[in-house]
Parts: sequence; structure tokens; C-alpha cells
Amino acid sequence: MIRRCWLLAFPLTLAAHMVSMSSGELKIEGNRAHYELRIPMYEVAHVREPEHTLIEHVRFKSGLTWVKPLHSSCGEQQGTYVCTADYEFPSAVEALEVECTLAKVTVPNHIHLLHAYRGDKSDQEVFDLSFTTAEVHFRPPTAFETATRESISGFMRAAAGLAPLLFLASLVLAARGRRELLTLTAAFAVSEAFACAVVPRISFSLSPRFIEAAAALTVAYLAFEIILLPDSKHRWLVVGVLGLFHGAYFSAFLVESHYHLVTFLAGVVAAELVLVCVFAAIFTALSRIRVLHRAVPVAASLLLVTGLVWFFFRLRA
Repeated sequence: MIRRCWLLAFPLTLAAHMVSMSSGELKIEGNRAHYELRIPMYEVAHVREPEHTLIEHVRFKSGLTWVKPLHSSCGEQQGTYVCTADYEFPSAVEALEVECTLAKVTVPNHIHLLHAYRGDKSDQEVFDLSFTTAEVHFRPPTAFETATRESISGFMRAAAGLAPLLFLASLVLAARGRRELLTLTAAFAVSEAFACAVVPRISFSLSPRFIEAAAALTVAYLAFEIILLPDSKHRWLVVGVLGLFHGAYFSAFLVESHYHLVTFLAGVVAAELVLVCVFAAIFTALSRIRVLHRAVPVAASLLLVTGLVWFFFRLRA
């Protein structure tokens, strides 16, 4: 059984970047534009020919024309891989269509934050595997548009990340009834919100490697408690503490994107509630099958091994 768990867990850890993010800045003057892409070096390690590939997967279109860079350059700057490119459009840019497919060449849950400027007007877009195109109009969005975009972004961040999925699965397994499931979910959501509010205010920044390794350990520890401490009376407190590390990931995204805490977290919590209900339904159905009467310990063992493999793999990466 343990051997099978290791074989299943190892492929998951290879794709388990919890924090995979890059940023871009596009400055437009008339019909010319300058673009700068910044991405952590650990995201570039497995990209073939990054000096060409990264720029090729971010494209700009004005009118009917996709423009190619006049020239570009890439290089490392203090642990960050920086690429710059200059573009010339057929006419002055009023609106812009952007296509970003960096998630195809980095990792599936990669997020790219684009800040675009034209004179005193600016706009911002977020790209991932689900949202690869956007139109930049250089006009301030309405309050409703802003809230909707930030809530959807929070929903997608929570639903698309492997770490939140694994931890929420562990959380559902840890609950010994509906009332405790509600308590654990509430403790997790409150601790995430607390971390999002506090982490940006601390004087030192948490590295992506630390956040990712800590997230892996949260999955492993909660699975460990399910297996070896089945009668624990303070599981809600454990979940609350572990939730702080997951909140640290969302706080990093909030700092980069400048999104509002309330609207973004509303999307995050909505996604987590949906996932908790889905996992609860799945595990309840499995537990009713006679052959799978040991579904909880088996699933907890798999999550424990996955978390430990993920932790050691990221620690050595």
C-alpha cells in the first residue's frame, strides 16, 4: 500500500508549484511599446530556450495586427529572470488585445499579472491557463467590474491550486461529522483571512520556497493527525494554525495584484465552500461502499505521503 502511495504521490509533486507567478509591465507611447517580463529563476529552470520562449508566449494586438518584437533580450537579475522587448504598431494604440500562454511553458497553475500604461491611463489584467486573452482599454473600471473581476480571480486561485485542493481534501477527511466540518471550514477561512491581512504588513517577506514547503507540510501534518490521532479534541485549532500558511500564498497574490482584500477573499471562500461540499459528497459515497470501508485511512495515507514527498522535493529543488 505504501509503495502504491509513493508511486501516485510523486507525479503530483512535480506539478505542485503552489506559488507560480510572474509580472509584466507594458508602457505605450503613441504607436510604440516597451514590455518587461519578470519571473523567478526557479520557474525558468525547466523552460526550453527561455530567452525566446517566454516572450513568444506573450503577444500584443492593436487593430487587426499581432505585432512581433523589434528586438528583445533576457537575463538574470538577482534571482529574477528579466526579459524586455520593444514593439511598433501600425498606428497609435487606443485599445489592445493581449494573449498570454505562459502557463503552457511553465506550470499549469502559473499566473501572469500585466500592468499596462498609456500616458496617465493604466489597466491591469490577470492571465492563467483558463484566461489567456484580454482586452486592455485603458479606462478605469467601474466598481462592479472591479469587484467581479477580483472575486472571480480569487475563486480561480483557490480552485486551480493543487495545495488548496489537497488541504481541503484533508480537511474533509479530518471532520468526524457535519458540525465539525463546519467548524474546521470556518477556522480555516478565518485563519486565511487573518494571514492575508497581516502578512503584507510584516517587515520581512516570505519566500515562495518557504510558502510552498510549508503548504506541503500542512497537508502531511493534517493527514498524520487523521491516522494517528483519530480522537483529537482540538483539530479546529490545528486547522486554524495550518490555514495561516495557505493564507500567506493568497497574501502574496494580493500584494502583487493590488486587489481588495474583501472582494478577493469572497471569491476564495466561495471556491473553498464548493470544494468542501464536493469532497464531502465524494468521501461519503466512498465510505458507503463495503469494499471501500477503509476509504478514510487509505486517502489520509495517500495525502500524508504526497505532502511529505512534495515537501522534500521542493526543499531540494
